[in-house]
Amino acid sequence: MVREEWPEKGDLVICTVQQLESFGAFVTLDEYGDKEGLIHIGQVSSGWVKHLRDHVREGQKIVCKVLFVDTRRGHIDLSLKVVKDGQKRERIKEWKNEKKAKKWLTLALTTPTAAVKAGTEELEAIELTLLDAYGSLYDAFEDVVREGKSVLIELGIAPEYVDAIDEVAHANVKLPSVQISGYVELKSPLPNGVEVIKEALITAEALIMEQLSLKAPDTSTEETSVECFYIGAPRYRIRVTASNYKEAESILSEAATTAISFLKQHGGSGKFFRNLT
Repeated sequence: MVREEWPEKGDLVICTVQQLESFGAFVTLDEYGDKEGLIHIGQVSSGWVKHLRDHVREGQKIVCKVLFVDTRRGHIDLSLKVVKDGQKRERIKEWKNEKKAKKWLTLALTTPTAAVKAGTEELEAIELTLLDAYGSLYDAFEDVVREGKSVLIELGIAPEYVDAIDEVAHANVKLPSVQISGYVELKSPLPNGVEVIKEALITAEALIMEQLSLKAPDTSTEETSVECFYIGAPRYRIRVTASNYKEAESILSEAATTAISFLKQHGGSGKFFRNLT
């Protein structure tokens, strides 16, 4: 859905270059109903601009920063030179993700292969609901995968549409993940101490994954994992992959505690180290 409102000063917007003049470049703002904006020649590059075509060309997609908006006159001033490379990459990534998410929503609810067909008005209403709640369709799809389809039900979306969106989300969205490691020092005085330690680590892995599954049964655990490795007796490494650092740290701590508790119950001892020194 194209935004009907106007951009605000400071926004980074995706533009298409339409026409080059001696004083600057006219562009259209792709996400704002192709509203027209102007990049004055002094805002094209931080250096001297002799020929605009050395910097921009007709039909090119660029990222600009909004300097001024006059809604009464329908005028938007933009800058190209103040947008840093990192900002440009991130904004283009967001734009591409949003385009993909819009296609996913259409795929889920309107294509001939869709299990449930939504009319144009219903599709637009669902899109507006997701945008109001998340500000981004892509963020909405990510949340469905991360938290489960209950988030859609809470927004009042009809159950038959919820199932279709949930299916498409899980088929297309790959959640970002982080990976951290911690270490445990495990000792057992028993003759079969090595086997006891091995069982403690296996128990920790299995219990944590089971708890995660019970905590959020509607979500995929493919992006979350706990793995234990031998690095040299009596120390072992626990590696956690999760969607964010806070979750990863919590899982790491829980896994270490579980392994140490198991070992203590079987006459052994253990310590947890976040980092090896």
